Amino acid sequence: MDHEGFIIRPPSEADSILLQVTLGCSHNRCAFCGAYRGKPFRVKEQARVMADIDWAAKKLPRHSRLFLMDGDALVLPMRRLEPILTAIREKLPRVRRVGSYASARSLQTKTDAELARLKELGLDIIYLGLESGDEDVLARMNKGVTVAEQLHQAARARAAGLKLNVTVLLGLAGPEGSEQHAQATGAALSQMDPEQAAALSLMLVPGTPLHDDWEAGRFTQCTAPELLAELGMLVEHTHLSRGLFLCNHGSNHLPFRARFPKDKAAVLQSIEAALAGERELKPEWQRRL
Repeated sequence: MDHEGFIIRPPSEADSILLQVTLGCSHNRCAFCGAYRGKPFRVKEQARVMADIDWAAKKLPRHSRLFLMDGDALVLPMRRLEPILTAIREKLPRVRRVGSYASARSLQTKTDAELARLKELGLDIIYLGLESGDEDVLARMNKGVTVAEQLHQAARARAAGLKLNVTVLLGLAGPEGSEQHAQATGAALSQMDPEQAAALSLMLVPGTPLHDDWEAGRFTQCTAPELLAELGMLVEHTHLSRGLFLCNHGSNHLPFRARFPKDKAAVLQSIEAALAGERELKPEWQRRL
């Protein structure tokens, strides 16, 4: 496959065909994110994308999942997305699930009919970075969208039949804003009611504005116990009708995968045990983005 630069994908897309249709992130201004720093956003040439689909059809014909890269493939106009999804369906008939990162900003560029058309063409799941349900936190992190806008666009995606994986970021408000961040984020997740919710833990990346704030003493990182306590509050305030809650990212101290509401009480007990020192945490040197 013709991949430019490093590859970033969700943990659940580890076995997927990774098809790069854009480079970088169309926003790329979040204070905490260093994923695409130094990688200017651009749309990949359609001929190269189609050549990659042909290559995958020859080399990876039995794969059942495909993920559209980079940071926000849905920012592509329909005139680019439709031929790509059509080619995937025709040349990779075993692919049953196509996923992509998305944002409220990119979803806003699509009408309800266009979202339904993407679902019809095979797009099945989108990964949406909520990060926080606290409007002040999103503003400080220069997310570029409000919580209200994200809730609205998530509802539109669900109405079109798309599955949602919503990512939130522990520690983003620092110790002083931890409780409000956890409670507001749990409330937002509950309103979205996604098929999957995923919690990551903040790891400061050199060269990002948030790392600069930390170096200058303007931001305080949460300790491991503070992150665990925040996770407990988040879980307590998250009410999913029947969703997976994932904490299996490499940045987390206490990895788990749970089905809510069935496993919620057990997760809270596990977090309490970890806070009491009765469960071993992942050491700092093993944590990674």
